Amino acid sequence: MDASSADVVVVGAGVAGLTTARALSRTGFSVAVLEARERVGGRTLTQPLGGEPVDLGGQWVGPQQRHVLRLADELGLKRFPQHHHGTKVLDVRGELRTYRGQVPSLPLLSLLDLQRVIWKLDGLAKRVPRERPSAASHATEWDALTLEEWKQRHVPTWGARAALDIATRAVFAAEPSELSFLHFLFYVHSNHGLMPLTTIEGGAQAERFKDGAQALSLRMAAELGPSVHLSTPVRAVLQDADGVTVTTDGGRTWRARYAVVAVPPALAERIDFGATLPAERRRAHADIPMGSVIKVVAAYERPFWRDAGFSGEAVSDTGPVRLCFDDCSADGHHPALVGFFLGETARAWTGKPPEQRRRAALESFARFFGPRALKPIAVADLDWLAEPYSQGCYVGLPRPGTLTAIGEALRAPFGRVHWAGTETAVEGCGYLDGAVESGERAATELAARLSTPGPTTPLSGAA
Repeated sequence: MDASSADVVVVGAGVAGLTTARALSRTGFSVAVLEARERVGGRTLTQPLGGEPVDLGGQWVGPQQRHVLRLADELGLKRFPQHHHGTKVLDVRGELRTYRGQVPSLPLLSLLDLQRVIWKLDGLAKRVPRERPSAASHATEWDALTLEEWKQRHVPTWGARAALDIATRAVFAAEPSELSFLHFLFYVHSNHGLMPLTTIEGGAQAERFKDGAQALSLRMAAELGPSVHLSTPVRAVLQDADGVTVTTDGGRTWRARYAVVAVPPALAERIDFGATLPAERRRAHADIPMGSVIKVVAAYERPFWRDAGFSGEAVSDTGPVRLCFDDCSADGHHPALVGFFLGETARAWTGKPPEQRRRAALESFARFFGPRALKPIAVADLDWLAEPYSQGCYVGLPRPGTLTAIGEALRAPFGRVHWAGTETAVEGCGYLDGAVESGERAATELAARLSTPGPTTPLSGAA
């Protein structure tokens, strides 16, 4: 049997895993990064379309996201503003409405109600501790409630309800009926408020990377060199008093002092951690499914929507594409639109032939911006639900009742096994920022343990 060794084995070569490995390597510890895919990047993927790079996975960053912005600067990645000037489209109840700025075109009572709801949700979110959501004073009550149930009780106008539904699908790639209200509030707090989550200017969609978001992982992997092993799915992470044994497909093993598992909880369920894995952690693996999204990018000869005064933004509560943005290159010479199938719509379209999905997306673009959208020069899409090493996107979403049941298990080390991934982040949860934050935290935890000889932490406890 072929065995290898390192101070730390990192499972997963997405942004979180590579951030962990890079930080440890720079501190002088040896690492091995094991990635199931044939590429690095996890839930980011940048591919050429019409001669220019486009992102088929995560792509945006915002000014509040200090962890990923710092890393991007260290790696020398250039950013550019997301285009948002012009008229926006709101497709609600089958009626197209247009507006400018950040205020959607809704009846006055609905707008007033929506503003009240945003203030209310932001206020409740601040009452949920980011480090420990289950410690909130109303945690049990809120975790038993879905966002849909809270909306039905507290949002009277149809316009505000429609806006909250649209925002929920855009941010979580899920339906309001699927979300724990406690997790919704934690997520809002983790990301600095509801408006920053949903806006471009000053928000989480403010900027893009000139070379694509996967460049974060590609550059970190280049630094790590032969320490990164692709096409290496991990099947077991077992530990004893002296270290961990990591087994991959084909029976190859790595021996290390510690391990970091930097994959979504739903994927960690496939890994054997031994009989002593705490029940709370097993619950996290079983009850934090991924969001549901299919992403489509269409390239054109001209940015015809800009020519007509549109920003390229559209949101909808009907049709295949529920969210749309301008996806032109930094210099504007590669015109493109990007659209998202979200939540139940993504689940309805997953597994269908790509040609059908792409045609449906183009028809949605044409509904928003006119018939010229039906004539792209190139189209690409990615069904994230069909990706075996993602099982969806953007992020794992705890089912109602899960957060209070698992307590601190998402981050608490299990003996010699530590956890990373954007789902475990305190700040920027669900975003690239959270992935970086979690990797930095895991590296800090391990550097302290690697540098301080002492007894092994009991398997049932945290470090």
